[in-house]
Amino acid sequence: MADASISKTNAQKAASGEMGQTYLATGQKLAMRLWQEEAPSEPKPETQRDYEMVGYVIAGRAELQLAGEVIQLHPGDSWVVPQQTAHSYRILEPFTAIEATSPPARAAKRDAA
Repeated sequence: MADASISKTNAQKAASGEMGQTYLATGQKLAMRLWQEEAPSEPKPETQRDYEMVGYVIAGRAELQLAGEVIQLHPGDSWVVPQQTAHSYRILEPFTAIEATSPPARAAKRDAA
């Protein structure tokens, strides 16, 4: 039987991760997190994750390096990083975005660096 419960998460009271993310709603197959006011930086180390990511830029600018391409991200843009695909980010301006992961990033320590 499917879980029919409803849950609510408030961003001001939500748990934070080691990479600066705030964990928002998490279901059995999908999770959502917030990256808020991420400071400009050098490129983050390249990584691969065992989850797929989709995101939406609220404010700021960043570069996503994925499969040999560099994609500029601006407010209103969205992106997809396929599961197990090597990628890296570079924050160009204070950056705020919402990102969803499937399976959930936080489950089974999938966010471990």
